[in-house]
Amino acid sequence: MLLMVRLSLPHGAPSLADAVVGAVRAGVTAGELLPGETYSVYQLAELLAVSRSPVREALLRLAEAGLVQIDRNRGFRVVLPQARDIEEIFDIRLALEPAAARRAAEHATDDEHVAIRAAFADLGAAVGDEERFWLADQQLHDRLVRAGGNHRAAAIIERLRATTALLGPPTTTAGRTLPEIRDEHEPIVAAVLARRGEEAERAMRAHLEHTGHLLAQTLHGGASEATGVSQSAHPHAAVAG
Repeated sequence: MLLMVRLSLPHGAPSLADAVVGAVRAGVTAGELLPGETYSVYQLAELLAVSRSPVREALLRLAEAGLVQIDRNRGFRVVLPQARDIEEIFDIRLALEPAAARRAAEHATDDEHVAIRAAFADLGAAVGDEERFWLADQQLHDRLVRAGGNHRAAAIIERLRATTALLGPPTTTAGRTLPEIRDEHEPIVAAVLARRGEEAERAMRAHLEHTGHLLAQTLHGGASEATGVSQSAHPHAAVAG
């Protein structure tokens, strides 16, 4: 039931379906929508004051990303990612983003350099505002991947990040400060702007291994043993986007 749930559409979404996706994600993160509960599509449409079509489209997107399960003729249920899911997500990101960072270092245009510098500056300027910081973090990663020439990879990574975003802001679960996360991106950006491909690839790989390790470790309840990407991560890794 959605009678006591408080949800609202975010401002500035490209479409109503995008806005509904944002509202559901925010509702999960805030604890308004609970895993295991079945919610009505019709009530969600009424609560957000939109038609059923954008709600259905949004739920199909969320189901494709593995964030909800749609029960035919009943509604939908929230599905939170588990430790193994996070490990698989970061395995995929490790297959895409380090290589993209290398390509960005080797082939990015001057205009793309300007965009990367601006995105990194936005990240640094947002260290006092966590919500703004994660948007800047996502934008920086997106700029780096697109500068590597692979727009399909950027779309895949955006969907994967949407799944891990349901866990809440990484700093609140792993104890890292926003300035520390900003600093972890600096060697990636510096290597790309200096056109040092191997260094850019290595820095991005280390960043993602750190991220995957601590996110999976958090979901394991602090257990030191994990599979997949976490096995190769540094034991004192700090989580970031």
